[in-house]
Formats: sequence, structure tokens, C-alpha cells
Amino acid sequence: MEIGQKVKVCRLRDRVSGDIVGKLGKIGTVKDFKMTDGSGVGVIVQFDDNSATWFFEDELQVVN
Repeated sequence: MEIGQKVKVCRLRDRVSGDIVGKLGKIGTVKDFKMTDGSGVGVIVQFDDNSATWFFEDELQVVN
């Protein structure tokens, strides 16, 4: 994944708030990366409503 790519939220690993559950199936743009708790790299995704949150890479799918 690269900054600027479009991605779709395809699954959620953990229990999360309702706001984040609402992003399931949505498409957003990769804005940045973030170090997680040692289990990998998180991807910060911004959506059309200008909200942004981070996901694990395996929760996202690149959209062409």
C-alpha cells in the first residue's frame, strides 16, 4: 500500500466503536502509516466525510 491509494475496509480485527464499524465496506484514501504495538504497521485512512482512522493492513483491500 502507498500513500494516495484508494482502499476498501474489508474486515475488522477487533471490537471497535460503532463509528468505525460504519466504515466497513467503505472506500477511503491512504494518508499515512503508524507503528502499532509491535504487531505491524497501521494504515491511516481518510474517508469522503473527512473522518480518518487507522486500520491494520490485513483489514484493507486496495481498490483499482
